[in-house]
Amino acid sequence: MLDALVAEARLRWGLDPTAGVQVVAWENVAAFPLEPTRPAILVPRAMLRAAGLAVPSAAAPTPPAPVPGRHARPTEGPLAVLRRLYPADHLVGRFGRQETSTVGALTEADAEAPCYLPAAAPEAAPASLWAMPAISARLRAPDGCPWDREQSHGSLRKHLLEEAYEVYDALAAAPNPALAEELGDLLLQVVLHAQLAAEAGAFDLTDVASAIGTKIVRRHPHVFGDAVARTASDVNRQWERIKAAERASHGLVATEGSAETAGGSAEDPAGTAEGGSPASPPPPRSALDGISPTMPALAASQEMQERAASLGYDWPSIDGILDKVAEELAELAAAASAAEKEEEIGDLLMVVVNLARHHGVEAEAALRAANDKFRRRFAAVERLAAERGVALRDLSFAELDALWDAAKARVEERP
Repeated sequence: MLDALVAEARLRWGLDPTAGVQVVAWENVAAFPLEPTRPAILVPRAMLRAAGLAVPSAAAPTPPAPVPGRHARPTEGPLAVLRRLYPADHLVGRFGRQETSTVGALTEADAEAPCYLPAAAPEAAPASLWAMPAISARLRAPDGCPWDREQSHGSLRKHLLEEAYEVYDALAAAPNPALAEELGDLLLQVVLHAQLAAEAGAFDLTDVASAIGTKIVRRHPHVFGDAVARTASDVNRQWERIKAAERASHGLVATEGSAETAGGSAEDPAGTAEGGSPASPPPPRSALDGISPTMPALAASQEMQERAASLGYDWPSIDGILDKVAEELAELAAAASAAEKEEEIGDLLMVVVNLARHHGVEAEAALRAANDKFRRRFAAVERLAAERGVALRDLSFAELDALWDAAKARVEERP
């Protein structure tokens, strides 16, 4: 049966089976990672079963679970899935019938017969996870976009930060299409950097996916292995232990105990330098390695303290942190020089971040929320001053404070 369908598709629609073709039961479309940039033949399960290509079932089969990554709408039927993946005017060939149709015009009756969907161009099927890499490669081609062709890893750095912060802001609201758009902008940065690396022969998007997938599986032995972790705290401690082991292993050029450890090689097992003296071994990897110095300072401080705490370096109770806040305030008050004051303020901020961590609060998010609250209240102060016909710079502190209190009462605070 399939041979006949492939032969007809070759004759009528130019299918090249050597380039690959997806064969999917209509009933399994939602559960199959259908790739719209590759041709597909959709066949009713009953026909596949009659041809001996599907396992017979005595009872009506349970609808398959949607494929992860396309499961936000779990009750979608095959036609709805196709309309998410293909443009509405995309050709649908009907086997054994001269007339064709389009994805947008498909009906439930069409799902009772085999159909052929030719490959869609990447730009016409952007829902494909492989469409954006193809679009990126096209933009970087010799006849592509001049702006894209001029970009480098360095020139794109600022865009990565901008998109990351826009995603961060969008996360403050409930999941909505705006967040999907911002995540797409961030994904574009990943795709672009992978494209640039592929052009340099360093790695490509497959390596990016493999690296993170391998790492996540390795760091979740309680899910994909035999380890046990019953609480989030158990997971965090296990995560840090695994990361520490990874850092230790990365400090070796080859396996432990071989001649090719860091500082030695097969040709020079003693690890001697050019002048004949033993080469210094590399410094041991720290638990804090990998925290980017370009991270926002509050977020970096919290990440450092979380890593230290996972290794047992932490206050036993929040009372100790509160005492430390008081201690740092006293030291700040006693500071004489500008340099001393700057240092003490830094120490105070780090302790406050630790206080936030113990309360389960993300310090970066808390300060951003406080900034937003101040922005709204100060705007209300400015409006009140304008309504009263006064300039802020002409008011005394007491008058400004009264305006601030009035603004607080007027502005609707966020919960």
